[in-house]
Amino acid sequence: MADKRKDDAPQAPPPDGAETPPPDGADPVERLLRVMATLRGGEGCPWDRAQTHRSLAPFLIEEAYELIEAIERGDETSGDETGGGQPTPRDAAMREELGDVLLQVVFHAQIAEERGAFSFRDVAGALAGKLEARHPHVFGGDPLPNSAAVQDAWHRAKMKNRDSAMDGIPAALPALQWANQVSQRAAREGFEWNHKGEIHDKAAEELGEFRAAISALNDGGSRAEAEMELGDLLFSLVQLARWENIDPETALRRSTRKFIARFRWMEEALRARGAQDGEEQPGHQQPGRLEPGQWWALWKEAKIGAKTGGD
Repeated sequence: MADKRKDDAPQAPPPDGAETPPPDGADPVERLLRVMATLRGGEGCPWDRAQTHRSLAPFLIEEAYELIEAIERGDETSGDETGGGQPTPRDAAMREELGDVLLQVVFHAQIAEERGAFSFRDVAGALAGKLEARHPHVFGGDPLPNSAAVQDAWHRAKMKNRDSAMDGIPAALPALQWANQVSQRAAREGFEWNHKGEIHDKAAEELGEFRAAISALNDGGSRAEAEMELGDLLFSLVQLARWENIDPETALRRSTRKFIARFRWMEEALRARGAQDGEEQPGHQQPGRLEPGQWWALWKEAKIGAKTGGD
């Protein structure tokens, strides 16, 4: 017989991020919905009960970016995603971040259900119906030969309910992603360059106009005009990226991550050199104490060092 006192003793909560074992036979989705309903109930969590659609919006954006970071950080070490093998650290990070994104969906659906608007099951059912309607080549229609044909059919189906090709593109997207989608929509309608050489020429033209606008600032020129010219330059580069099948948002994020790795390498190099010089105070040769020439010399070293020993 089990020790009754041990069974009745309060159990310590699991550490942050740890899983609580599910009840035997419990469906994970149903369990999740019950947990959320309990949190929002009268005896639930005060913080969860106080949330609204609007108050939760920033968390949805934050969780989506954390998922993107988990995906991108594994790109260099995860190898081929199409094969089998053991789960990687990225897989574990993705599972956690996907759960956090799902939490936002469940949270919004629970709030809406309390208002009598819709439930999580309504969301899932509507999504399944939309996927079936947009994939007639899979669910009872004629097959399509390739991915490009699928995208074209999908675009035509969505345009039946739109007044403009620009409808349905969220203006709240990150600027590079927004510009890319706008460019893609215009190209699908036939507003397209004849060849990529034209885009190269356009980008060079926009760079010249931006330089002229910057020079004009010294003579009382408009900063708003310089900003517009920079935007035109960036938009032309986005179109060039589209022609080369490069996602500009991903490209810029990778370059930013590379810059961070090199800058951290420089910081570590400065700390190491300070220790070798016998400097007892932390922060020896802090950034503010370096001359520009010293920075660039160190940067050249970082371009090599960060590849072999950096992040």
